[in-house]
Amino acid sequence: MKMWGFGNGIHHYFSKIRRQHHNQLLGRLFSSSAAFGPPPSRPLRRVVVTGLGLVTPLGCGVETTWKCLTAGQCGVRAITPEDLKMDGFDKDIQLLTFDQLASKVAAIVPCGSNAGEFNEALWLNSKDHRSIARFIGYALCAADEALKAANWLPSEQNEKEKTGVSIGAGTGSICDILDASRIICEKRLRRLSPFFIPRILINMASGHVSMTYGFQGPNHAAVTACATGAHSIGDAARMIQFGDADVMVAGGTEASIDALSIAGFCRSRALTTKYNSVPEEASRPFDCGRDGFVIAEGSGIMVLEELEHAQRRGAKIYAELRGYGMSGDAYHITQPHADGRGAILAMTRALEQSGLHPNQVDYINAHATSTPLGDAVEANAIKSVFSTHATSGSLALSSTKELYVDLLLHVELQDLEIVILLNNYFWSYGPSSWGSWSCGSNIHCFGYTPCKGSSVKISNVLQTIINISLITLLPLITKSI
Repeated sequence: MKMWGFGNGIHHYFSKIRRQHHNQLLGRLFSSSAAFGPPPSRPLRRVVVTGLGLVTPLGCGVETTWKCLTAGQCGVRAITPEDLKMDGFDKDIQLLTFDQLASKVAAIVPCGSNAGEFNEALWLNSKDHRSIARFIGYALCAADEALKAANWLPSEQNEKEKTGVSIGAGTGSICDILDASRIICEKRLRRLSPFFIPRILINMASGHVSMTYGFQGPNHAAVTACATGAHSIGDAARMIQFGDADVMVAGGTEASIDALSIAGFCRSRALTTKYNSVPEEASRPFDCGRDGFVIAEGSGIMVLEELEHAQRRGAKIYAELRGYGMSGDAYHITQPHADGRGAILAMTRALEQSGLHPNQVDYINAHATSTPLGDAVEANAIKSVFSTHATSGSLALSSTKELYVDLLLHVELQDLEIVILLNNYFWSYGPSSWGSWSCGSNIHCFGYTPCKGSSVKISNVLQTIINISLITLLPLITKSI
């Protein structure tokens, strides 16, 4: 007992010495940093959009997508067993899996060598592309179009160092994971591709774009479900605002038309199941008969640029990103809170950052995935923020998801790119909401345009995004520079 007491006293003695030494170090640290003062403050730089690129179920390319959109064409079709990407499995297993899926509709990117189609031979199938999964190929294709539209293919080292990439995805390549699991179950581990990991990593979309063009600025990849594309563009805009980059290639990409992804969302009862026989009617935002979203794939990429940098080189400016709001409603993993608190907070923050009054917003392209609860909550949140401006009918509202639906977990950026197209040489045309159904009671008082396109004057627009984990983001853009 005496020895234990002696040892305990020694412990307390040295503990006291350590605390004194620690306090002395902290004192030196704070006295030293105080001499330097706070970091230099800089005014936030303005961010504009100078290039757009799209790969969608309506077609490959901005022009193709826009023509199909304004013509009211629908990108949804019935799926087949071949769409499930189970080539390595027995035919019987493929057919059994297909039969067990409750939802049998999807919006799939058209592939081929014709104009307006995604060329798999060019973007996926060469020997140099063994590490490129489909979601990465979509991003490379859309980024190529966006950079060419922006006329930004820098060759100078300093320009490459000030150009970054921010491209996210929701799930990566689930079909590669499914196929790898099959190989393990068959006890053929040595047949697993050495490119398996690079093919499934979300950040490889950003990585491949940066390597293709030699961009050495910030390299970023968000993974935040439906909000991924918006996070990617909002984060990229702030990198430009704070001077980390002059140009950012930003967006989202997804390729989730496969057996495991569809089965997983079927099990969570998130997908539509009532319209398997009429695929073109399956995605119906705000409609009384909505019963879930339609799974889809594609990519949306835009070039963001510091305003003065764009003006010096004579770049075409599509729009300015004025506001970016984020929130979480801290409620449930999939269901939004009934009062729409997350969406209200995000919209309010985006408006505050933009310096615009709610009455100055002309058009909202709604998130509206056609889920019974989500659409109702979103509509009520919009009413709460925009008040009489919404209910008077002067605020135009629609959702382009009725034409190319929900690109699963990220590509709200495609909605935003459509909004930007509206804001430019297409700027007087409000997109149609496809179909022949009726709006729910909570949307009747809006300036909602189902089933037809309409001419509206648009200067300031808001894109709403509600994440599966209820992080809400709202890019707010304006035509005026």
